[in-house]
Amino acid sequence: MSIDGAAADDITYVQKACAYITRGERELLAFEGPGHDGLQIPKGTIEAGETPREAVFREVAEESGLGALADTRHLATDVWRRRPARRYVRHFFHATVHDPRDRWTHTVTGSGEEVGAEFEFSWVDLPADEEFALALDDYVHLL
Repeated sequence: MSIDGAAADDITYVQKACAYITRGERELLAFEGPGHDGLQIPKGTIEAGETPREAVFREVAEESGLGALADTRHLATDVWRRRPARRYVRHFFHATVHDPRDRWTHTVTGSGEEVGAEFEFSWVDLPADEEFALALDDYVHLL
């Protein structure tokens, strides 16, 4: 049987942790990432033995350098399709942070393919006027 052009047995499911990080009432942390058109949020693949919540803390630290998140809560989980044989099970979390910086550059750490890349972070006023890459703004309305 075929699902969206791929045989059901050939579909790969990749678990992802995604972080909406806000400062104050109406500012969302975002960055422009290499190879994608549009804004992004900290996110990444959940590692073996890791829960989605643990992954979101690790990914935020690796991609942004932020380590002190408050009020972290799960918002939504969905299955998103980017390629015919690949589905992303995306776990979206919301966390708040008290960081005085308006902009900063962070060099990605960890072990993924983006290690060493530099991400330029800034705060976006909500509701965001710009479209996010990879449909990462699907649940911004829940903030």
